[in-house]
Amino acid sequence: MNILTNDGNLPAEDILALLSRAGDEIMRFSGVDEFIAEVSLSFVGEDEMRELNRRYRGVDRVTDVLSFPQYESLEEFEIAARLLTDKRESGARISIGDVVICSARASEQASAYGHSPRREFVYLFAHGMFHLLGYDHEEDAEKRRMREAEEIVIAKISEDLKR
Repeated sequence: MNILTNDGNLPAEDILALLSRAGDEIMRFSGVDEFIAEVSLSFVGEDEMRELNRRYRGVDRVTDVLSFPQYESLEEFEIAARLLTDKRESGARISIGDVVICSARASEQASAYGHSPRREFVYLFAHGMFHLLGYDHEEDAEKRRMREAEEIVIAKISEDLKR
């Protein structure tokens, strides 16, 4: 999977490498060819995250992660991905959307939850990615399904999280 990042508020290189690995695991878990998927990942400060949350969700407060899917559903994405898979050799990629993480909030939450910033960034990225792929947590059953998917991906890279 290809991850495009912005220039500001970037976490350490080792965290970016973990996010790339997590992205590949998420794509495999979802049955999507990770070599054709692309996501735009931005790291912002609290002021910018609050503004994005206010503008796009109508919630005037800082949040930890926002997702902006390119497709309305996983099925819609899979149709586009199938069309592109035939052209895999061309190096063409398909954008699944944008994930925005508030770096300061990720660091605060890592401390509050008693785990490493590496783990928190991976969790937030996975959470955002699963939203891009059509997962939600409005209903209890959906929330369980999404949480299970996140934990499966985190478990797959757990050894890397300890380093």
